[in-house]
Amino acid sequence: MTTPASPTSGVQLIEVAPELAGQRIDNFLRTQLKGVPKTLIYRILRKGEVRVNKGRIKPEYKLQAGDVVRVPPLRLAERDEPEPLAQGLLERLEAAIVYEDKALIVLNKPAGIAVHGGSGLNYGVIEAFRQLRPDAKDLELVHRLDRDTSGLLMIAKKRSMLRHLHEQLRGDGVDKRYMALVRGHWATAKKQVNAPLQKSNLRSGERMVEVDAEGKEALTLFRVLRRFGEFATLVEAKPVTGRTHQIRVHAKHAGHSIAGDSKYGDDDFSREIRELGGKRLFLHAYELHVPLPDGGVLKLEAPVDEVWARTLERLSA
Repeated sequence: MTTPASPTSGVQLIEVAPELAGQRIDNFLRTQLKGVPKTLIYRILRKGEVRVNKGRIKPEYKLQAGDVVRVPPLRLAERDEPEPLAQGLLERLEAAIVYEDKALIVLNKPAGIAVHGGSGLNYGVIEAFRQLRPDAKDLELVHRLDRDTSGLLMIAKKRSMLRHLHEQLRGDGVDKRYMALVRGHWATAKKQVNAPLQKSNLRSGERMVEVDAEGKEALTLFRVLRRFGEFATLVEAKPVTGRTHQIRVHAKHAGHSIAGDSKYGDDDFSREIRELGGKRLFLHAYELHVPLPDGGVLKLEAPVDEVWARTLERLSA
């Protein structure tokens, strides 16, 4: 007879009743372990921690009457802990890691994922990595990328690394470079935009940034990477200062809005890019040089996603 299991901290042994014969082990455990997240069930199956008749089984194993299922000790989230995130998202972010050591994670953040929860979002990259790396108690974002911007994002695993990188960011130690697809023909001679930026909030609560003489100093260096006739230019942007939405507003100020920018962009240009399959903001943090505490320099590059690559292929056709 099957004994319904309740999530506890100890090992559980569950005997399979005849009427449950033929059921897959993963579906059986989801029924038996009420309140246990599916992600945890699939994790213990994947790691071989669930045994049937003292032997390892696969998630697709079909149970037989009289089988004895051993379930390992389970740690369930306390009520004040966040809900486990979808396994697909966690796997996507795990696969996006381009560098990791004992003190630092760098990932190629996909476009469309916020770096942290808030503003109606229950989660972001940092919340996901706190679930992916539960033993790293001091995980913190080193810097931020806009939700729709893709590319290299640093997460410190130790406070000492966080302090070190913040010092480097305040100075000129960290070299961050972006790629942006902008409207029109960007002149080769136009190598920088030096224009102060001011933040303001609209009545809707939306945050906007504008070029304003009363704003904070902001400087972005630009370099032409590739041209698509007079229609568009792929540029490299290196922000010397780190203001909110800096590259996006400076590109607009230069008369060359970034493709897919719903806040500062050109609707007609963005629509034409979307018709080529480019349904995203075309801003990507592709290169990063970071001085490390031991005196070395970490140099990383992140490839663009398939949407970006295919769109540029169609532009050049």
